[in-house]
Amino acid sequence: MKHASLLLATASAAPPAMAALPMHYLQTFGPAGDPVTRLTWGLLALSLLVCAVIGGLVLLGVFRRRPPLAPLPDGRQPLVKGGHGMRWIAIGTGISGIALFASAVWTIMVLAAIAAPPRPPALDVEVTGKQWWWEVRYPGATPDQDVVTANEIHIPVGEPVRIRLVGGDVIHSFWIPQLGGKTDMIPGQVNVTWLQADKPGRYRGQCAEYCGLQHAHMALTVVADERDAFAAWRRAQQAPAGTPADGFALQGKEVFAARCARCHAVRGMPPPRKDDAGEDGEPGPDLTHLMSRRTLAGGTLPNGIGALGGWIADPQALKPGARMPAVKLAPEDLRALLAYLQTLD
Repeated sequence: MKHASLLLATASAAPPAMAALPMHYLQTFGPAGDPVTRLTWGLLALSLLVCAVIGGLVLLGVFRRRPPLAPLPDGRQPLVKGGHGMRWIAIGTGISGIALFASAVWTIMVLAAIAAPPRPPALDVEVTGKQWWWEVRYPGATPDQDVVTANEIHIPVGEPVRIRLVGGDVIHSFWIPQLGGKTDMIPGQVNVTWLQADKPGRYRGQCAEYCGLQHAHMALTVVADERDAFAAWRRAQQAPAGTPADGFALQGKEVFAARCARCHAVRGMPPPRKDDAGEDGEPGPDLTHLMSRRTLAGGTLPNGIGALGGWIADPQALKPGARMPAVKLAPEDLRALLAYLQTLD
C-alpha cells in the first residue's frame, strides 16, 4: 500500500477545502436573509444607543455634584428630600417600553416576511442530513430525471427554492447564513424552508446542531448559477455515467463494481444492495458525477486525485468516525479505480 500511503499523505497536507469561505451572517444576499440582517443591525444599533445613554447618565451622576448645603444651627447636615426622582423613572420606563415594543413589532414583521417566499418556488430540492454529509435530491418528472448529488445545492439566481429537509439518522440543523436562518432536521420528520440567492456565487453552509464526532466537518455549499447555467448543470447531472474509453479506467470500473458499488451508486450500474450498505444500513453518496463537485467527505477535503486516493485508502485518518471503511486495494487496483472515478464528471 505504498502508493496509497503517499496519496494519503498528500491529502492530509492539503488545507481545508472551505477555509477561504468563512461563515458570516452580517451580509446576506437574498430575501430570506436580508430582513433578518437588517433586524440584526437595527437591534445592535439600538442596544449600543441604550448602552451609550446609560453610560452617559452614570458618568453624569459620578462627576456632577450639588453645591454643599449650609449646616443647621446645631451643626447637623440638613436632610433634603428631592421631588423629581419619580419623573425620571417614569421617563426612563416610558422610553424603554417604546423601544421594546418597537423591537417586538419589527421582529414579528421580519418573521412574517421570511415565513414564505414572495412567489411560488421555481424549484423543489430534498436534503437529507446524515452523519456527516448531505444527500441532495432534485425530483424529476420521472425517476430517470431525478438528480442525486452530495454536499452541494445548485439553485438558479433570483428564484425562490423550496427545501424539504428530511430527518436522517440524528438531529441536524440546516444553515446557510448568507441566505437564510437555521432549520432543524428531526429523524422521522420533514421540515420545509426556502432560499433565494440574488447574486451568483458560492455560499457556505454548515450543520448547526451538534450531531456527533465529525459535526464540525459537515459542511455544504449552495451554488447560485445563472438560469441558463443551472439548466445546463441539471441536464448534465441527469445523464448517466459514460463508459470509459481508456482500458485502464475500464479496469477501474471493474474494481468499483466489486469493491465500491455495494455502498455507492453510479447511474448506469446496478444500485447498491441495502444489506450490503454501510455499517448502519445506509448507502453512501451517489458518485455518478463525483468529479463535478469541489469537495469530498462533507466539505472536509478538496476534490482531487490525491485527496480522493487518501480518502479511499484510509478515511478514518482524515475524518475519524466516518461511516466509510478503509478499502484495502493493491496499488495497481487503486490507481485504476482513481482513473475510473476521474471519468465521473
